[in-house]
Amino acid sequence: MRVDAHQHFWKYNPAEYEWIDDSMAAVRRDFLTEDLEPELEHNKFQGSVAVQARQTLEETRWLLELADRSSKILGVVGWVDLRSPDLRTLLSEFTRNPKLVGIRHIVQSEPDDRFLLRQDFLRGIASLEEFDLAYDILIYAKHLPVAAEFVERFPRQRFVLDHLAKPAIKSREIETWAAGIRRLAAFPNVFCKLSGLVTEADWQRWKPEDITPYLDIAFETFGTSRLMIGSDWPVCLVAGSYSRTMDVVKDYLKRHPAEIREAVLGENACRFWKLKA
Repeated sequence: MRVDAHQHFWKYNPAEYEWIDDSMAAVRRDFLTEDLEPELEHNKFQGSVAVQARQTLEETRWLLELADRSSKILGVVGWVDLRSPDLRTLLSEFTRNPKLVGIRHIVQSEPDDRFLLRQDFLRGIASLEEFDLAYDILIYAKHLPVAAEFVERFPRQRFVLDHLAKPAIKSREIETWAAGIRRLAAFPNVFCKLSGLVTEADWQRWKPEDITPYLDIAFETFGTSRLMIGSDWPVCLVAGSYSRTMDVVKDYLKRHPAEIREAVLGENACRFWKLKA
């Protein structure tokens, strides 16, 4: 089964999506299941994993409602406050819905570069294994050394790195990022999403060859059994269509045998999140 491992839905509201600035005018509108499903079908993906974009319990509930109504949404990565004293109650509530497969916090926006190592946050992460939930690591490349310290504390917790930690593709910086990726990928419980890369390149002028060196490092370090394709739709639309975005990885995979292609295009995601059609 082919799975888009990372996409979003939203009902656009300028106050709640202030990060969508004037340069991103193309995504200043609603994006719902009826907008995604034709893209999945056209690109021969059987489903997707919907990921939170706002840090509210209301959005997590809404995403789960969308998933209940759409067979194409195979899983939801939601948000709860992992520092909350009521965390176990919240996780007990949300995991009644089997489509909740993971939790994410927008760590890249936290002013503290060592946020992942805060004691209250670590206590929250320690609860996820009990509820069989994965954790999405959303960071910038500068946070990779801290992320390695972070995952080292939880050898049985399933982690997945979003967007390859957002390498500076536009400026072609690779060495420092690659060193951080190598250290993080050394932990076997960390998977990685090949997503969000076109928006780290020059939106107007990028070519697949600009992204290839970063994919080379990802395949070298994570191997072919811990990588997943993701569109980051609709954010990707500021730099390219859904098809063009996904073709970057699909075309790269043509050098690999069929079983590896299918692993990265969906089977790894199904195994990581225990997804069912």
